Amino acid sequence: MKNLKQLVTTVTSLAFIILSTGCATEPAAIQQGEDAEVSFDGLHKVDNANADAAWARPDFDISSYNKIMLVGAGIEYTPETNKGRTSRDRNRGGPYFMDDATRERFEKLVGETFEDEMRKIENFTIVDEAGPDVLIVWGGLLDVTSYVPPDNLSGRSEIFISTVGAATLVLELRDSETNTILARSVDRRAAERQSGVMTNSNRVTNAAEVRRLVRFWARRLRDGLDGFSETS
Repeated sequence: MKNLKQLVTTVTSLAFIILSTGCATEPAAIQQGEDAEVSFDGLHKVDNANADAAWARPDFDISSYNKIMLVGAGIEYTPETNKGRTSRDRNRGGPYFMDDATRERFEKLVGETFEDEMRKIENFTIVDEAGPDVLIVWGGLLDVTSYVPPDNLSGRSEIFISTVGAATLVLELRDSETNTILARSVDRRAAERQSGVMTNSNRVTNAAEVRRLVRFWARRLRDGLDGFSETS
């Protein structure tokens, strides 16, 4: 899929945030010992993670990696049927069906915005082959939901919304030679207006909200990777 590699790289920001920043009051910590909550594949739950849910190996350590190989799990959209073609449909509100053209614009915007930010990274290299110092980033964007009414309606009145859409980010970090899973995170976020103010919905304002969220993810990834390299 076009721009999938850039999109998956955006998702990787979660992994480094999970185990470095945590919540505002307490640092993230991997549960240890016999009382630890363990996933079906042996990962331990991460407390105070900066994600809806996170798990990692109890001996989690990525200090030996300085390269990243991207493996995309794909992009999935919610199976919505409301196409907003009538006033009644629009009065029901979102989420709305996303046609192929809308999906293509969304994926193109995400890829281009992320690439612009990631050109500034300094201490890590994105590669295409496995190796002893290569970390696989396996990620996908799931349940992509749009609250933006379709724009191909004749004679529609202005629409004001506070949230453009939402998506669930799923990520796994794996050793590229053994395929061992080191960490996993699941996090759902919304692309919404700053301060939650209702704003006229159009392609310009909606694209700005998506772009703002992607830049936020990319900057956290870039800063997290460079910061981790400098302290390891």
